[in-house]
Amino acid sequence: MTSESLHTVLGASGAVGRAVVDELLRKELPVRAVSRSMDKPGVETVPAELLQPYEAQRAIEGSTHVYLCVGLPYSAKVWKRDWPVLMRNVIAACNAHGARLIFLDNVYMYGPAPLQVPFDESHPQQPVSKKGEARKATLDLLQNAMDAGEVQAVVGRCADFYGPHATNSLLYVSFLERMLKGKAPQVLSPTDIVHTYTDVTDAGRALVELALATDTYGQSWHLPVGRPITIEEITAIFNRHLGTALEASMIPPFVQSLLGLFIPPIVEVREMNYQFKQPYIMDDGKFRKRFPAFEVTDYDNGLGRMVAFFQKQ
Repeated sequence: MTSESLHTVLGASGAVGRAVVDELLRKELPVRAVSRSMDKPGVETVPAELLQPYEAQRAIEGSTHVYLCVGLPYSAKVWKRDWPVLMRNVIAACNAHGARLIFLDNVYMYGPAPLQVPFDESHPQQPVSKKGEARKATLDLLQNAMDAGEVQAVVGRCADFYGPHATNSLLYVSFLERMLKGKAPQVLSPTDIVHTYTDVTDAGRALVELALATDTYGQSWHLPVGRPITIEEITAIFNRHLGTALEASMIPPFVQSLLGLFIPPIVEVREMNYQFKQPYIMDDGKFRKRFPAFEVTDYDNGLGRMVAFFQKQ
């Protein structure tokens, strides 16, 4: 990597964006954080509205690597409207400035449900949710641009994540959030079905690994996950770190329906419940084979770090 490189992180104030910034600083690489709220020593911070083409151009100017880690509001309507615009703007800016694009993706485009156990990067992309359709359309835009030679890009696909700053994590909202107040956690799905999760620090480290390698571009990669684990096991780990003995419970479906009438975000989350009705295990073997020295954070350490962070907030 030359001294002329510049790594720009879009969405730098999000949980994964922050982890990317931290990893770039650890590697002593020059960093620009595109965020309205981040203030970190040694990091150039630029506020930008990426839905405006000229602001995307300004934010990315001079970059060699651009990490698209933006998190839009958790709404299918917003995703359908804004993700294609944002992706087009970022692709155009990367093309204009000769920057490589590293896209933090999720797994919503996979389908039909139930997914294969485990599922890898070759799984069919027939999304069963509106948010999944929006992500698939966005990914198609990027793939078409890559095929047309408009941008060099690599896709890092992340499972449900957890960790410091992850206020939108399924393991924080109504879960750790309640436990910190001495209340039992509540979830919208069964508590005894295994699922795979990604530690945000691992996600950030993995994205930088993909960015710095030369043979990863033009491909999609599952970012590393921990072992399959149930909500019951996660609750037990949280209890150990909190010194509590709380039990997680599932909100009955009919109550979820009633709550959805008054709390719109519940409708958005329920749309994704298919991921929790049967074992949902993401295969990260491709990444682990390419980066055999990468150490994945175990749940006890990762969830413990999450507890410690939010206890201080």
